[in-house]
Amino acid sequence: MERYISVVIPNYNMAAVIGRCLEAAFETEYENFEVIVVDDCSDDNSVEVIEGFPCRLIRLEERSGASKARNTGALNSRGEIIFFTDADCLLLKDTLSAVNRAFSEAGPDVIIGGTYTRIPYDRDFFSTFQSVFINYSETKNAENPDYIAAHALVIDARTFRDSGGFPEDFLPIIEDVEYCHRLRRSGCRLVMKPDIQVRHIFDFSLSRSLRNAFRKSKYWSMYSLKNRDMLADSGTASTELKTNVASYCLNLLLLSLWVFVQKSGLLFLVMFVLIINIFINRRLFRAFFETKGALFGAQAVLYYTALYPLPVCMGTAAAVMEHFRDRRR
Repeated sequence: MERYISVVIPNYNMAAVIGRCLEAAFETEYENFEVIVVDDCSDDNSVEVIEGFPCRLIRLEERSGASKARNTGALNSRGEIIFFTDADCLLLKDTLSAVNRAFSEAGPDVIIGGTYTRIPYDRDFFSTFQSVFINYSETKNAENPDYIAAHALVIDARTFRDSGGFPEDFLPIIEDVEYCHRLRRSGCRLVMKPDIQVRHIFDFSLSRSLRNAFRKSKYWSMYSLKNRDMLADSGTASTELKTNVASYCLNLLLLSLWVFVQKSGLLFLVMFVLIINIFINRRLFRAFFETKGALFGAQAVLYYTALYPLPVCMGTAAAVMEHFRDRRR
């Protein structure tokens, strides 16, 4: 049975991509659905682009953030199922069919997650690296994920209305993490269905990749410090990434010591730490190689181990400093 699905998309100044997002949504092979776009007071030509598609457009009266936009769209939806995605995500032709199938199997008290395709819309190195990293991190614990990301979140409409929705007075990002943690505490179960996929538009360069890592790490650490779960294996804030960052920091320390004391034992320790890191991250590294072959895999492993940890460290440090500064007030 094809249940009626409401696709809810928040938008703020995404004129460059919202057209492609809506084109993909209306190319679906699924028939029983609606698309609701909530514009959060964009000052580009987003609204003009959106009005060119047969979707429902809701315009917020003041800039309120993605949580308010999602909540508004969901509360004005007519579907039995609500599927949240983002303006820079492209539904595949079978995405909504997979949503309907997963919902039929799971039931109303189960929050269902999808993920990014491994190959993103823009196939440059940094965008592909990020898409593979997120796909792996979100799907590795399919039966018991820590949270469901809002770029592909499926929820029963009545369950959503009873839940209170996404937090509207929160950090600029990761509101979906808080929402899912709250749902789980209320008795809902979270499951990940890797066949529910959207293709993301990253448009990442080296600088954008590093800035994204810093920003995500900062706000995720701020939330985790408050939540007292800094060591939790949680999506992209995974045990693998945390081990990789710890390995990076420890090896920097060991190499610095070696420069001063010239003890060969320190270099053996460096190699030992690297081997431990490779072992713990082996499944992610395998995903890199499987996605685009040996050259991409080698480049991705090198970037992940040698440069990516730096902005993650800096973002975490910024969060820790802000956390203790707030505690002293």
